Amino acid sequence: MSGDGVVSGARLGPAERAANWERLGSEEFDVVIIGAGVVGAGAALDAVTRGLSVALLDARDLASGTSSRSSKLFHGGLRYLEMFEFGLVREALRERELMLTKICPHLAKPVSFLYPLSKHVVERPYVGAGLIMYDSMGGARSVPGHKHLTRAGALRLVPGLKRDALVGGIRYYDGQVDDARHTLGVARTAAAYGALVRSSTQVVGFVKEADRVAGVHVMDVETGDRTTVRAKVVINATGVWTDELQRLSGGRGRFKVRASKGVHLVVSRDKITSESGIILKTEKSVLFVIPWKAHWIIGTTDTDWNLDLAHPAATKADIDYILEHVNKVLAVPLGHEDIEGVYAGLRPLLAGESEQSSKLSREHAVARVAPGLVAIAGGKYTTYRVMGADAVDAAAEDLPGRINPSCTEDVPLLGAEGYKALVNQADRLGKQFGVHPYRIHHLLNRYGSEIHELMAPALEDPSLLQPLPGADDYLQVEALYATTHEGALHLEDVLARRTRISIEYAHRGTETAPRVAEIMAGVLGWSDEERDSEVKAYLARVDAERRSQTMPDDQAADEVRLEAPEIRDLLKSPVA
Repeated sequence: MSGDGVVSGARLGPAERAANWERLGSEEFDVVIIGAGVVGAGAALDAVTRGLSVALLDARDLASGTSSRSSKLFHGGLRYLEMFEFGLVREALRERELMLTKICPHLAKPVSFLYPLSKHVVERPYVGAGLIMYDSMGGARSVPGHKHLTRAGALRLVPGLKRDALVGGIRYYDGQVDDARHTLGVARTAAAYGALVRSSTQVVGFVKEADRVAGVHVMDVETGDRTTVRAKVVINATGVWTDELQRLSGGRGRFKVRASKGVHLVVSRDKITSESGIILKTEKSVLFVIPWKAHWIIGTTDTDWNLDLAHPAATKADIDYILEHVNKVLAVPLGHEDIEGVYAGLRPLLAGESEQSSKLSREHAVARVAPGLVAIAGGKYTTYRVMGADAVDAAAEDLPGRINPSCTEDVPLLGAEGYKALVNQADRLGKQFGVHPYRIHHLLNRYGSEIHELMAPALEDPSLLQPLPGADDYLQVEALYATTHEGALHLEDVLARRTRISIEYAHRGTETAPRVAEIMAGVLGWSDEERDSEVKAYLARVDAERRSQTMPDDQAADEVRLEAPEIRDLLKSPVA
């Protein structure tokens, strides 16, 4: 704990990475968690703040899978009301409220949605009744309650809609978050409280003692080095990889996970004239048009995916589906040429409960699949904190003595403490750092009260205050901080997750890659050859993604996407 009351120790740089490798091979941990998506990170923070020793490991990057490719919402799940999942909605709304007000107000913000009504008489009372319930369950605490609008009122709010696409509307609010930065924040907060957090660290086997799991064998994906990590209990929080890790452990799973692909498009804000997001009902589910800084995120799809889990590919059919549905209501239709970014993610959905002993709740399942091994899967991003606590509760059976109850609802993430005061001081901070106050607001909404640590190097080297080439929203100091403090090891870690340059700019990061590689090389000690190799690999990734998005089906898109090299080239199949 530092003198100003802020927890310290969250730096994830090269020196910490090396020290953590030594710790992995020499310490026994209470809990080892496999998978540094939001659920694994949430479980790590939950466990370490209960007083347990924790190691959080991921074969790739923090939030490299589902947790950086969501709809970027903290929401109660309005559609679950139709399924009578009232408990799930109430719980999700409570979590949304915690995120907006206490846990990460610097990252989570209210967002407005218009629900266009297309039918006279019957639709308004039906949808309105659902939103009354939504608000009364907790949906209107720190955000405004829903409001009924006439057609004229709805069109004033969203002039970009066709007049004949609606007869009226209802406006309501939910929460929004940068999912990758939030997951990173959860993981770094866990590290600040003492958890060992290490990416590019793949579990390649399990330590067995009789019928018990007693740890894991791991490989450093960057070097090929191997070591054995001892643990009292291991938590499998690998999402769509749950079944593969279960097979690697040699045991039989208590539930199955299937991957469902969700595709989102990113278009410039000026392509749709609107002061609000939009939610549209489709024949299968719902389609969101979500304000995202200077852009709109439009999605999503929901289709089974049985191919490469690390790099799900969007197809032309996916993109056409989204465009077709959103264009039904837009006065000025969107075309392929309007799309600046595309991303595809995989939802880990429970395929069904197979045994009485697994616990299904809140759309997620937790099971003690063997002595010393717990698995958690399913769920939704909004309820990650509850899922993490449930996983640690299940792990308690393998830990000696009574463990403390979960306290994460009272643990703000790094950057949250003091954030609101700093917002009020934006003009003064702008003068202090020599940047425009609007830039300070942008940084505060990404780093919160860590802004002083972020900007410290720029006080000595003002050139770091220049924007990154081709990405005016981001400063060069952010690429440096991503590498010194946020655990970035590769170019795509910075361009796709520490920043969102890969989806927010039409060039998808290709214009920015050389300069970011230079900055990273200075921290990570890359040779000129290694630096050039990183740039080449990133350009190949972008090219493969672009070409995959012109393919007619999943099989063809997957084959094209996999033509790009895996930058973490030592990665092995979990069941190899």
